[in-house]
Amino acid sequence: MKVLFLTSGEAARPLAGWLGQREALTVRETPLSAQDVAALAPDLIVSHSYRHILKRDVLAAAPGRFINLHISLLPYNRGADPNLWSFLDDTPKGVSIHLIDEGIDTGAILLQREVSFDENRETLGSSYATLQQTIGELFIDNWPSLRDGRIAPRSQTGTGTFHRASEFAALKDALLGDEGWNVPIPVLRQRHRALLSGTAQGHDNA
Repeated sequence: MKVLFLTSGEAARPLAGWLGQREALTVRETPLSAQDVAALAPDLIVSHSYRHILKRDVLAAAPGRFINLHISLLPYNRGADPNLWSFLDDTPKGVSIHLIDEGIDTGAILLQREVSFDENRETLGSSYATLQQTIGELFIDNWPSLRDGRIAPRSQTGTGTFHRASEFAALKDALLGDEGWNVPIPVLRQRHRALLSGTAQGHDNA
C-alpha cells in the first residue's frame, strides 16, 4: 500500500519508521499541493504533528483518504498545544485518530483512547510523551483496520474547545518558567491561575 506520511515533528518519527517497514512510505514535511497528491497517488495520507494547512483542493485530490493523529480527546482541545490546554482548561485527556475535513480537527472520529494522569507525578513534557506513545500504540494496534477502511467514522458531538498557537506563545515564558517542558503540572496550573487573576485585576483597575 502506498502511504503518504505528513509530519513536522520528531515525535512522529518512530511511527513513520514502523510504517515504513510495512508499507510503501513517502514522508513529507513541506507543504502539500493537489498536484503533489496526484503525482504521488497515495492510497492513504496520514498526518501526525504536521504544521501545514491542508487546503480544500488538496483534500479534494484524495477524498476520504486523509487521516490525522491528534493528542487530545476530541472534540476537546482542537487546534494547537492540546496537551497543555487539557490541563489548563481541565478537560478530558486522551488521543484521537480522525478523518480530515476543511475544519481544524473537526473531522469524523475513527479511534479514540482516554488517558488518565496522576498530575502530582507528571510534568508537561512527561504527559506529552505519554500521549505520543499512546497514539502510536492506538495506530499500530488498529493499523490493519485503518489500512483497509474497516472502521466506521462517527461524527464529533458537543461543542468542545479550540486554541490557537498564539495563545500559548503569549504565555509560554510565564508558564514554563525555568523548568521549561519539565514544569510540574501543579506548578503549571498555579502559574496559569495567577496570570488569569492578574488579568482580571488589570481589567478591574482600568
